Amino acid sequence: MVKRVPLVLVTLVSACRITPQPAAQNPSPMVEHTRAHERMAETDTVRGRRHLIDGVLSSPVRVFVPEDAPEPAPLLIHFHGAAFVPERAAAESDRKYIAVTVHLGAGSSAYQRPFADPAALTRLMAEVSRVTGRREFDAVVLSGFSAGYGAIRAILREPASAARIEGVLLLDGLHTAYVPAGRVLHQGGQLDTNLLAPFLRLARDAVAGRRRLVITHSEIFPGTFASTTETTDWIIRSLGLERSAVLEWGPAGMQQLSSVHAGALVILGFAGNSAPDHVDHFHGMPHFLRLYDAAPKR
Repeated sequence: MVKRVPLVLVTLVSACRITPQPAAQNPSPMVEHTRAHERMAETDTVRGRRHLIDGVLSSPVRVFVPEDAPEPAPLLIHFHGAAFVPERAAAESDRKYIAVTVHLGAGSSAYQRPFADPAALTRLMAEVSRVTGRREFDAVVLSGFSAGYGAIRAILREPASAARIEGVLLLDGLHTAYVPAGRVLHQGGQLDTNLLAPFLRLARDAVAGRRRLVITHSEIFPGTFASTTETTDWIIRSLGLERSAVLEWGPAGMQQLSSVHAGALVILGFAGNSAPDHVDHFHGMPHFLRLYDAAPKR
């Protein structure tokens, strides 16, 4: 005689054997309307000369020279986003950067791939010199919003390329993978810190005042890869530093929640888990570039 197991018991046992998977959240589905999310108008351009470089990368590169740029001027190479934002940031800075905007599409791999070739940065800078007539630059600063960090990571991985960089501004864009893939931290996953190592080296230099690094981040939890909160937490712990809790207004209606200041390293945490909160970091770039310039590099 076959002994029958109650269907309810079978169902419960089967359910216990299923490993729960994290819900995909990239991009964040949350929407909120509490903060202002102020935006710069694209039509409100700043005065200067603009050039277009074609053929070096998969998309044209826009170059902006403020009308009062010094000689030699510092060079700001920005990755990801519309050109009018870094152009305004460059023009409103005390240093009057020549701004180069590289926009290659969605995903960090779109930026990682071309700049994995160390010659890519050299070719780009040579073309910038050609179209602007500037033979040298006072300094080279990299900035990246969101996925743009992929290019910066590739550049920092190559010692010769990294040595050319004065510092970096990261706007809610410092991610890495989970190990194993897709397993978030609260389920026992870990961060792929190999991908973060170039930024940690830069952070150590910034703490020592040799270079500058300013990182801003939101509270967005992508789910499919590590958040900017998790990656900055790892860098802070690796340096033996601690966050200070703050509560104050930032640019574009942002609300700042935390800060770390050590040498020329600045890490600022902001409220928000929605797409507008993410874009706030980009439109706050003029403010954050001024903070970068003020970091006490030796």
